[in-house]
Amino acid sequence: MTCCSPGGDLGFVQANSDNELLLASRVVGEGLRQTDLSVPTIHCGGCIQAIERAIVRLPEVASVRVNLSTRRVTIRWRGEAPPPFIATLDGIGYPSHVTDIGSPQTDKVQKALVRALAVAGFSAGNIMMLSMAVWSGADPETRELFYWLSAAIALPAMAYSGRVFFQSAWEALRHGRTNMDVPISIGVLLAFGMSLYETVNHGAHAYFDAATSLLFFLLIGRTLDHMMRERARDAVKGLARLAARGAMVVEPDGSHRYLPVGEIAPDMTILLVAGERVPVDAQVVHGRSEIDCALVTGESVPQSVEAGAVLQAGTLNLTAPLTIQATAAAKDSFLAEMTRMMEGVEAGRPRHRRIADRAAQLYAPIVHLTALLTFVGWMVAGSGAHHAITIAIAVLIITCPCALGLAVPMVQMVAARRLFERGIMVKDGSALERLAEVDHVVFDKTGTLTGGAPTSLDRGEAADSRALAIAATMAAQSGHPYARAIAAVGRVRPAATILVTNLREEPSCGLEATIDDAVYRLGRPEWALTIADAGAEDRPNVVLSKNGQSLCGFRFQDDLRPGARPAIAALRSRGLSLEILSGDREASVGRLAAALDIPYTAQAAPMEKTLRVEALGVSGRKVLMVGDGLNDAPALVAAHVSMAPGTAADVGRNAADFVFLRDSLDAVPAALEIAQEAGHLVRQNLWLAVGYNAIAIPVAVLGHATPLLAAVAMSLSSILVVANALRLGRSCDRWLTAARPKEAVWSGR
Repeated sequence: MTCCSPGGDLGFVQANSDNELLLASRVVGEGLRQTDLSVPTIHCGGCIQAIERAIVRLPEVASVRVNLSTRRVTIRWRGEAPPPFIATLDGIGYPSHVTDIGSPQTDKVQKALVRALAVAGFSAGNIMMLSMAVWSGADPETRELFYWLSAAIALPAMAYSGRVFFQSAWEALRHGRTNMDVPISIGVLLAFGMSLYETVNHGAHAYFDAATSLLFFLLIGRTLDHMMRERARDAVKGLARLAARGAMVVEPDGSHRYLPVGEIAPDMTILLVAGERVPVDAQVVHGRSEIDCALVTGESVPQSVEAGAVLQAGTLNLTAPLTIQATAAAKDSFLAEMTRMMEGVEAGRPRHRRIADRAAQLYAPIVHLTALLTFVGWMVAGSGAHHAITIAIAVLIITCPCALGLAVPMVQMVAARRLFERGIMVKDGSALERLAEVDHVVFDKTGTLTGGAPTSLDRGEAADSRALAIAATMAAQSGHPYARAIAAVGRVRPAATILVTNLREEPSCGLEATIDDAVYRLGRPEWALTIADAGAEDRPNVVLSKNGQSLCGFRFQDDLRPGARPAIAALRSRGLSLEILSGDREASVGRLAAALDIPYTAQAAPMEKTLRVEALGVSGRKVLMVGDGLNDAPALVAAHVSMAPGTAADVGRNAADFVFLRDSLDAVPAALEIAQEAGHLVRQNLWLAVGYNAIAIPVAVLGHATPLLAAVAMSLSSILVVANALRLGRSCDRWLTAARPKEAVWSGR
C-alpha cells in the first residue's frame, strides 16, 4: 500500500503550477523573464494598488504593471523558478490564471452584469409604480399592502443584483482593505433594511423604490465600464485571429507534417500555398509570388517576393506556392510584437476616467459621511434612534446619485444614437469626452483618405473595344487588385465575348493566354512587351500585348475617399492641425498630401507611427488618429482617441474608439461636433446634479424632508437630467454644412 502525505500532494501541485508559469513566461533580457496573468476581478484604482503592493514584495520580482483595461498583470522577474504569483494574488482576493490571448472565451462577467441589471431594472420599475399609488394618497391598508409587495419584489433584487457590490465589498473587508463598493453596499442595505423595518412596524414611509433605483443606476455604470474594458481586449484578440493556426512543415527526411504555429521553431522549412497567411516571420527559400502587405505597411499594391525575401507573420500569400524558412518562433514574430506594442501602449496611457467616475470618488464618501453625521447629530440633540435613522435615510435618498448616475450615461446614449444616425459606431463611452478635447488629427493614407483599392485612371480610352474586351476577360480570372480594376473597366464598356485558352498567371508578372492562335499578355510592361522602354517615366502600370507588341495600357490611382475634401476643410475651420502618417511610398503619399495641402510622413513603420503619435501627446497635443490597417493599430491605441472606417482590418476596427460605416470621411468632423456638444451637456448635467444636492442636502439634514418628499425630489432631478440630455444633436450639422466646399476630384497619380 502506498500513501501520500498532504504536504507531498501540495508540493506536487506547486510544482505543476511553477512549470505552467515557467512555460508561459518569455525571456525579455539578460536573466529577466516576463509573465502575463489575467485577473478578471480588477475594476478600480484600489485594485491596482493592492495587486502591485503584494507582487512587488515577492523575491526576485523586478517590476509589476497592472493594465486596468485588459485586466492583465505583467510581471518581470529573475531566477530559475517563478515566485508564487498566483498564490499571492489568491491570498489578497484576486483569483488569476495564465493569459492566453488566442483562446476564445465567453464573457461570463458581462452576462452576469446584464442579468443583474435586468433584475434591478424590473424591480425598480415595478416598485416605482406601486410607490406612485402611495404618493397619490392611498389609504393605510392599501399602503401597507403595497409596501409588502414592494418588499417582496425588492428582496430578490437585493439578493441577486446587489451581490455584484456585496461580494466585492465583503472580499475587500475580509482582506483588511476597502474599495468603492463598501459605501455603496452600506447605503443600499441601510435603505432596504430601514424600509423593511418600517413595513414590519406599520410605518407611514418605506423607501424600497430608492433602494432598488440606486442599485439599478449603479449597475448601469458598472456594466458600461465593463463593456468599455472588453473593447480594449478585442483589439488584441483581433491580432490573434490574423495569425495562422498552423503550417505544413517539411521534415529533414522530406516528409510533410502539419504543426500548430506554437510548435514552429526557427530554421524549420514551411510550404506556404497561395491564399495562406505567413505563420511566423520567415525568409523565402524557393518560389516567386506576390504578398499582400496592406495590413502591415498600408501599401495597397501587392509586393513581389522571390528567394531571399523576408516575410512578416500575418501577411497573405496571393498568387503562387512558396517554400519558406522560419526565422523566429511565433512568440517572437511580428504579430506577437504588435500585440505587445498594443498592450504596452494601453497600459502606459494615462488612465482616463469618465467625468462621473471622477465625481463619484468624492461624491459617494461625502454623501455617506453626511448621512452618518446627520444620524449622530440628531442623536446628540436628543432625538430618538428611530427618528435619527429616518432623517439619515432621507439624506441618503434625497442625495441618491441617480441624477449623477444618469448625467453621463444618458448623454452618451443619446450621442451614440445621433452618431448611429450618421453611420458612426462608438465603442467606448469615455471616447466622446476624449474626442471633444482633440486639437490635432493624424490621417493614414491608404484605405483612410483614399479608398484603398486601385482604380483605372484612363479606363483604357486608347484601346479599341476588342482589346478592352480581351483585357477585361483575362483580368476577370485573377484576384490581383489591378486585375479587378481592369475587369471593372470591361463591365463599364462591355464588348463581344472572347474565347480564351491556356490562361495562366505568372507570379509577380501578369496573365498570359492564347486567343485565336496569338499569345496575349496582360501585366508589367517589362514582361509583356518584347521591347520595353524601362526609362519611360509615364509608362502604364499594366499593358496588354499581342505577341509582344503593345495594344493598350492602363494607369491606376487610389481615389480619394468621398467627403475627404469637405472633411479636411471642416476640421481646419475648427482650428485643428492636420498631418498624414503613412506606410505607403514617398511618391504616392507626396502627391496626395500636395493635393490636400497637408504635411506628411511616408514609408513609416508601425513603430514609427506609434512613436510619432506618442511624441505629439508628450508635446501636449490631443491627437485623433484615423487609420485602417494592422500597421495603424498600435498608433490607434496610442492616440488620445481614434477612428477607423468600417472597411478597416478587424484589428484596426477593434483598436479604434469610433468606427464609421459609410464611405464619406465627413464622419470625422461630424463625430467631433457631436462629442463637443455632448461634453457641454455632460457638464451641464453635472452642475444640475451638484446644484440639486446643494439645495436638497441642507433641507434633508435639518429634518424638513420626509422620505416621501426625498423620493419625489430625487425622481425630479433625474427627469431634469434626462430632458437636458435629449437636446443633443439639434445643431450638429450647421457648421459642417457651412464649412463644406464644393467636392473636387483628385486626379493625381
